[in-house]
Amino acid sequence: QVQLVESGGGLVRAGDSLRLACTAFGSTLSSYAMGWFRQAPGKEREFVAGTGGTGSVPTSAYSVEDRFTISRDNAKNTVYLEMNNLEPEDSAVYYCARRRKPYWTRDAADFDSWGQGTQVTVSS
Repeated sequence: QVQLVESGGGLVRAGDSLRLACTAFGSTLSSYAMGWFRQAPGKEREFVAGTGGTGSVPTSAYSVEDRFTISRDNAKNTVYLEMNNLEPEDSAVYYCARRRKPYWTRDAADFDSWGQGTQVTVSS
């Protein structure tokens, strides 16, 4: 049973940067797709970025693709989300998730394991 632990959230100002990390325990991530999702109060959980196994091109959602970048360090069993030029609209709980297949999707239902989430709050 894999356990995903997110870290790196916090309270920042508009224009600041944050790097979120998601470390897996109990399973290696190298063969699987990983995704970052976020959920703001009163809104549905939405896809932010995804990365797959070897050969898969990581991608960020259209709304953040010029500011957010997903990456992974298989040696550390960790996936990162680099977030630059943050906006108040980016405030949400951010979750990482694992899909037991090598290719990522934008559908949260395709991911089988989730972290507990880390809060990101961006003040104007």
